[in-house]
Amino acid sequence: MEDFNKESKYFRAKERVEVLKKFYGNLFSYIVFISVLAGINYWVNEWRYMWFLWAAFGWGIGLFFHAINTFNLNPFFGRNWEEKKIKELMNEDENQKRWE
Repeated sequence: MEDFNKESKYFRAKERVEVLKKFYGNLFSYIVFISVLAGINYWVNEWRYMWFLWAAFGWGIGLFFHAINTFNLNPFFGRNWEEKKIKELMNEDENQKRWE
């Protein structure tokens, strides 16, 4: 049983690392790509119209929601809520089977 718990913890930790790697990869791509766009924008029209901000804003919204999901910052449906709801539904199911 102890080996199962260690193995389970290992797989959860590995899954968490994969999620973090994806987020940091997305963040790195965002920084590089937006910097390149900003450089092109400056080279083309010297900040007269900063069109690269549209791309930064659009991708930034996606990055924001990715961060919320990665770091469990959602106050309504976070990881704690998920675990609590799963336990509640399992207990409900168990109680229902007892009385049948």
